[in-house]
Amino acid sequence: MLDPTRIDKITSDLLRPIRINNAFKLWMTVLIVALVICLYAYTLQLKNGLGVAGIRDYVSWGMYISNFVFFVATSLIGMLISAVLGLSGVKWAAPLARIAEIIALAFAMVAGLVIVSDMGRPDRLLYVIIHGRIQSPIVWDITVVSTYVIISALLLYLPLIPDLKICADKLEKAPKIQRDIYKILSLNWNGSPEQQKIISQATRALAIFIIPIALAIHTVTSWLFANTSRAGWDSTVFGPYFVSGAFVCGSAAVIIAMYFYRYNYKLQDYITDSHFDNMGKLLVLVSVVYIYFNLNEYMVPYYKMKKFEAIGIHELFSGVHAFLFWSTQILGLVLPTILLLFKGMRKPFPMMIIGIFVLVGGWFKRYIIVVPPQEHPYLPIQNVPMNFKIYTPTLTEILITVAPFILVLMIITILSKVIPIVSIHETLEEEIENPKPLKGM
Repeated sequence: MLDPTRIDKITSDLLRPIRINNAFKLWMTVLIVALVICLYAYTLQLKNGLGVAGIRDYVSWGMYISNFVFFVATSLIGMLISAVLGLSGVKWAAPLARIAEIIALAFAMVAGLVIVSDMGRPDRLLYVIIHGRIQSPIVWDITVVSTYVIISALLLYLPLIPDLKICADKLEKAPKIQRDIYKILSLNWNGSPEQQKIISQATRALAIFIIPIALAIHTVTSWLFANTSRAGWDSTVFGPYFVSGAFVCGSAAVIIAMYFYRYNYKLQDYITDSHFDNMGKLLVLVSVVYIYFNLNEYMVPYYKMKKFEAIGIHELFSGVHAFLFWSTQILGLVLPTILLLFKGMRKPFPMMIIGIFVLVGGWFKRYIIVVPPQEHPYLPIQNVPMNFKIYTPTLTEILITVAPFILVLMIITILSKVIPIVSIHETLEEEIENPKPLKGM
């Protein structure tokens, strides 16, 4: 039996961040102002058309689609932590599951809006559903993205039910309406064995179901490229190539979030150095797999040097995109993987810095996948302005691209202020099984 004092300590620690303070107000104000500026840029695009962006006839997919691929990729981390590691019985990942699910849900929810930013007539989006054809990979994409959002929301909500009951009972200083919402969402939870069994079975079923859905969401995204004959996209390994890269981006996002939650919310007892060490090892594992697929993706066409493949390879390796390509590969993938092999680099602060490099590198990696192949079509580019030949993002396009990141940060921030980001119920159960000393006791 766990000591009541210990229960109160754990509960108060994990409920402490659920409050509206001045730091939260300031942070949300900054995000709202930035979002308004970005939305103004989008109104200019709606008014004047996609010509305000750098995309043209030849490079018709620019930063917007790079953004979409990145958002879908990062959202897969919920499946990796909650489903794969959870079903495998990996105990150390349990306190990180909710962080991963919050990130997954936020990125998956906003991914659909990223697609809208690339549409000249967003009012016709409904036509994709009404008149969509099963032969279209875009219809597949919309279907799996929507399904993934729903399952991710349920996978976040169901294990949260016991904590919602705790919030309703313990957050005495919270507004009454907030506590009433907690009470309603807790579904009369009383912790009985029957209720625990239902939650456990439902969560397990969702964790199993989300694995093929998550694999499908990014595999289908890769097929949007691979189903064409364009040099640079005409690849049979794009599916696993995209999925392995998604795990790299998602792991980096979780590491960054872990660091800020640990120090801003004072959760050093619950998000420990051991968690960072294990996440570092996980990042090394998925990075090595991704490096393998990168070698496959570039070494094979480089060896054969078919005419049109050779043009793209030369531009990446030693041409106009060489600096971005090698910087992304070395600073965003290879070097972080090597550094994380050393235990001293798997500490919180070094891990956070490495995570930022990996995440930024992950975005530019999607840019490299999307943009350069479009600059080398089979037909020659003749009698067109220079801005048709070389893609250069405009300020308006950059602002619209930044907007989804702001929305993700807003979603993550709000969720982090209304629910415990480490499960109280599971932490108490773990303490009963394996009691350990906490600071301040």
